[in-house]
Amino acid sequence: MLSSIEQTRLKVSGRTEAAKKSRLGQFLTPARTASFMAALFPAANGDCRLLDAGAGIGSLSGAFLERCMAGNLNFESVRLTAFELDDSLHGELWRSLSPFLNSRHYSFEIVGNDFIEEAVNAIQFQKYDFTHAILNPPYKKIGANSRYRLLLRQVGIETVNLYSAFVALAVALAKPGGQIVAIIPRSFCNGPYYRPFRDFILERAAIRHLHLFESRSQAFRDDDVLQENIIIRLERSGRQGPVVVSTSSDDSFCDLVTREHPFDRIMFPDDPERFIHVPTSPEGDAPEPCRICRYSLFDLGIQVSTGPVVDFRLKEHLRDMPGAGSVPLLYPGHFKGGGIAWPIAGSKKPNAICRNAETEKWLYPSGFYCAVRRFSSKEERRRIVASVVDPAALGGASVLGFENHLNLFHEEKRGLPRALAHGLTVFLNTTPVDEQFRRFSGHTQVNATDLKMMKYPSRAALTELGEWAMGQGNLTQAMMDAKLGALGL
Repeated sequence: MLSSIEQTRLKVSGRTEAAKKSRLGQFLTPARTASFMAALFPAANGDCRLLDAGAGIGSLSGAFLERCMAGNLNFESVRLTAFELDDSLHGELWRSLSPFLNSRHYSFEIVGNDFIEEAVNAIQFQKYDFTHAILNPPYKKIGANSRYRLLLRQVGIETVNLYSAFVALAVALAKPGGQIVAIIPRSFCNGPYYRPFRDFILERAAIRHLHLFESRSQAFRDDDVLQENIIIRLERSGRQGPVVVSTSSDDSFCDLVTREHPFDRIMFPDDPERFIHVPTSPEGDAPEPCRICRYSLFDLGIQVSTGPVVDFRLKEHLRDMPGAGSVPLLYPGHFKGGGIAWPIAGSKKPNAICRNAETEKWLYPSGFYCAVRRFSSKEERRRIVASVVDPAALGGASVLGFENHLNLFHEEKRGLPRALAHGLTVFLNTTPVDEQFRRFSGHTQVNATDLKMMKYPSRAALTELGEWAMGQGNLTQAMMDAKLGALGL
């Protein structure tokens, strides 16, 4: 039956306009992913109350029911509640779910009402007690003063996206011991915006399983979705224990690797932000947190900011090459092999920006800085790529422009001491730091906020690292990693 649902998915997805998918946050689950998700539920019996919120055409419910029919879930009865706001899918959804009615122990209802509104009412009146939930929730931001935010606050949920709202509501609607399996963006694992969501989930459920796709484009390849996704299984009111972490290259799951990790390697006990770290190499033990990294940027007296020059807003002031009245404008493309290549003749990006009354507030005094590219591809060797800004390579300019695709470490919008800038750059370019960053960040974008949340060695240790680096000439990855290790990683 699932193969028939998959053919329907391909047909429906192909005829649905991209604008509608984006407006509804609607991306239908491929059959192989649906089957994998259904297989994550532990053996169970008794009566099943199944929730599928954002049911689409029924791929997830169908996979769950197919597993029931195979005898792997020995329920005496299954009652499915499928929420789907898009009534144009109700016909396909009914056709997907109705063949299972041959089993006399199965029933379903399709609910076309808004899931968030219905769920909030149900929680307030204690109406539902689902034993199982399987979700591919919509992905769409929620405005700070929107109706959804106000509704969610009524039941103690504070979050910024529909996907996290759906998962939080599913947890709240589940009875103790209830199992929730969802495929969602990995962005909830870190950052301040999802901290209330992480608190809500961790106070009400235990994380049992996490699955990562090594390629971020594979989970919803037919819809060209590049958001990195994760599959998570939660147990309502469960006591937290070890977490199973699995990975696969894509949704064929042919190279599935699974390993169990203690929870204190998934969430560090002393982390006030409660970041969720996901080991990226399940075949090896999750690395310990850096033992010398105990300091915040605030402790170090350092700030990090996104480059202030947004080129399309200052287009009339940009210059292809430097000249009279202009100063260097640095893009990620100007950083090569840890140093600066400026100017670049024939570059598609400008090399300079005019210094005048309109641009002055966007410029930084010349000095030593540490710059980090904001964007990388998931398949790159390192997610964090840092470089030293050396004023000697910039023609003696008194001020500098930094484009918005860079993050910049500075001291009150002024340069860093030379050794500190070099040491910070080496530290950020080490393999252990990159691995730690990948464990809590699912973004290919390296946000200034992420860099603020990290812990660093002391200012003295970074300065020592920088003094060493300046005396080495060309640095290799092995040299940087070994030196960090010698400092006490």
